Amino acid sequence: MATFPTPADEAEARAIQDSLRPRVVLDETGPPPGTGRVTGVDVAYDDERDVVVAAAVVLDAATLDVVAEATAVGRVTFPYIPGLLAFREIPTVLDVLESLPVDPGLVICDGYGQAHPRRLGLASHLGVLTGLPVIGVAKNPFTFSYEQPGGRRGDWSPLLDGEEEVGRALRTQDGVKPVFVSVGHRTGLDNACAHTLLLARDFRQPETTRRADALCRLALREATA
Repeated sequence: MATFPTPADEAEARAIQDSLRPRVVLDETGPPPGTGRVTGVDVAYDDERDVVVAAAVVLDAATLDVVAEATAVGRVTFPYIPGLLAFREIPTVLDVLESLPVDPGLVICDGYGQAHPRRLGLASHLGVLTGLPVIGVAKNPFTFSYEQPGGRRGDWSPLLDGEEEVGRALRTQDGVKPVFVSVGHRTGLDNACAHTLLLARDFRQPETTRRADALCRLALREATA
């Protein structure tokens, strides 16, 4: 994995994003849905103690059985600034991915990839640094516009920045709010949506995200007890 550069301030962080953006690979389709391994990563914070915990949960893509899981504890070293969230999270996420005993396969972030003002959200940033195929599946659309997709599972509408499609609003369950899928690195948007639907078998969010979220919250409670 590449070394993570720690910016001194907001201007340097934006400059780092600009330098990494040309390295995002957008012309690969990614692994076929339902094959290999898929890994959810998520983080939780204790801002009073400046503690951040990352969790990674590896699932068998076909069965959704847990193959491996890991957590890592770090320090918050960058302030919260919209559009620069990766600089708070990626150092600890890199640590947790390094600690996994198996190849993670496709990585799913609870966040954005190309659906980002500078086209380098967390999923794209992580993909460039690790070389792994990564997608972002977020709960909210950030700053972009979209029409409500149809009400059935699998319905979608484009997530737009002007006329550019930066992701999709995807209905993962009948009658529930959509999630917002975007390409991170080394995947295509059709493929990213297909993976998301397979992983969101029973709930709105992908099972990868649900399990990683639960694990990092547990690890945070233990780390700050």
